[in-house]
Amino acid sequence: VTRLKPLQDVGLGYIKLGQSSSTLSGGESQRVKLAYFLQKEQAVKPHLFIFDEPTTGLHFHDIKKLISSFEALIHKGHSLIVVEHNLEVIKCADWIVDLGPDGGEKGGEIVATGTPQDIVQCKQSHTGSFLKGKITP
Repeated sequence: VTRLKPLQDVGLGYIKLGQSSSTLSGGESQRVKLAYFLQKEQAVKPHLFIFDEPTTGLHFHDIKKLISSFEALIHKGHSLIVVEHNLEVIKCADWIVDLGPDGGEKGGEIVATGTPQDIVQCKQSHTGSFLKGKITP
């Protein structure tokens, strides 16, 4: 049971033992790798993790678990880059690089960088306008 706890901690408690890894989504695969690193007692050397939309398909409670897992990785000396649209994750970031001003061909420019509080102050940032109601000044 203790070996399966890291999977539960990252919101994968619903996965069946023996389930083929080919049935996992990209986000689920990322979280399996995250669980592997969380179960290690100490990091041999710090790693840089890059997560691409890890909250896709997650329930709100599982997003909280994922954020706690990110914090545990950081506590073990690792660094994280998270590409994400979920405001609950964005508001927890130490540093944000906000790309835009829109998506697709109308995007790709750096609109703002800084803490969540900095992004909220940037009038050109769509992220900042949505984030405004999620953080306290």
